[in-house]
Amino acid sequence: MRLAVTGTPGTGKTTATGELESRPGFDLEVVHLNELVEDDGLYTEIDPERDSKVADLEALDERLAGREDVLIESHLAHHLAADRVAVLRCAPEALEARLLERGASEPKARENAESEALDVILAEAVEGHGLESVYEIDTTDLEPEAVADALEAVVTGEREPAAGEVDFVGYLR
Repeated sequence: MRLAVTGTPGTGKTTATGELESRPGFDLEVVHLNELVEDDGLYTEIDPERDSKVADLEALDERLAGREDVLIESHLAHHLAADRVAVLRCAPEALEARLLERGASEPKARENAESEALDVILAEAVEGHGLESVYEIDTTDLEPEAVADALEAVVTGEREPAAGEVDFVGYLR
């Protein structure tokens, strides 16, 4: 089982996967791609406009090749090979507030909120993996434990694939 947990920054990926990883009996290896990129220098350049590293997806894919029973967590995870893709979603207003709380600039928080409203990561996940492999989870009003429960249901097959059920386009009006 290769599960990609992805979503716009601020949707709760790291927190929920950390919660899931700490549960007794959870036996998938958890890989936080952002740490791998940083620790192993798996990036091609630094984008000065966004002040962020541009991940080398090919190198990441090679680094993870052959690894089974793994949960891959990052806003980029959907770009890698996976059996199932969980896309964490969050209402753009709440997402923007979360990002500002953790120190993001207003333009960066707004850009991410707009991306969330436009379903950017969801659309990429569906395009890359197909509707039958994508599991959309709205984290807006959920505690991390409940998000971890939803992720666990994806792993065990207790949750059906679903994409396109969450609609935040009203944020853009």
